[in-house]
Amino acid sequence: MSAPTAQKFSSRKIRWEILSSYLVMIFFALLYIGPILMLVNASLKTMPSFMKDATSLATELHFQNFIEAWTKANFPQYLLNSVIYTVAATTVYIVTAVFVAFPIARGYIKFSGAVLTLFVIAIFLPPALIPQFQLMLNLGLYNNPIGYIMLFIVNPIGIVILVNYIKAVPKELDEAAALDGCGYFRFVLTMILPLIRPALATVIVMHAIGIWNELIAPTIYLTNKNYYPITRGLIVFQGVYGSNWPTLAAAVLLLTTPMLILFLFLQRYIVSGLTAGSVKG
Repeated sequence: MSAPTAQKFSSRKIRWEILSSYLVMIFFALLYIGPILMLVNASLKTMPSFMKDATSLATELHFQNFIEAWTKANFPQYLLNSVIYTVAATTVYIVTAVFVAFPIARGYIKFSGAVLTLFVIAIFLPPALIPQFQLMLNLGLYNNPIGYIMLFIVNPIGIVILVNYIKAVPKELDEAAALDGCGYFRFVLTMILPLIRPALATVIVMHAIGIWNELIAPTIYLTNKNYYPITRGLIVFQGVYGSNWPTLAAAVLLLTTPMLILFLFLQRYIVSGLTAGSVKG
């Protein structure tokens, strides 16, 4: 085979490999967003058209379903509760997690490697629901928003990601800051936090989505309807309006929109944060 022919064959092979890669990605993208598109399609239908053919494309945009879901399901109250729980728990967790992960990553505490191993082991342990429930009762935090928030200020996988990412930050910065008279807390807040933004974004999204989508905890620990998060409120709505599938689909979309916006806003940091957190250290 001559050189021009071999080069032409090689370029065709490369183009075919690129095309096949795109086809595979498109297939999995459609497989992933297919249920979401079906949900959007159902939410734009009227009840008669949905009952006539649930899988056909919506011929009219019936946005009234979203208005009904917003008003009938008491979504403003439930949404506000979820925002408060998610923002408060995530903020407290991020601040405390950074100050826990930093000395472990730097080895400023004894047996830092063993401590990190304990956090890794904790990822695979099931939640201790019965002791946790008894503790909440004894502390008077049952059916209490503060107690509910306290349930989510511990997350071992976030600590592991932050520790491994902080290890990539040069340790010489610690020595330079100490020589300049920079205090410990000031150094962590003004120097370390900006340098680990990808890892922070990853942990924020993972932690926030976990709180936002939590259903078991509010079912167990919150009995007052005024304290329900949006997931628990959706169960109440489904029990009352479960036969109205288009409105229920609209309610589910309203539930998923805030976390989708958060993910889109922080997505450029997430991949780099996960990658560095998995290979460093």
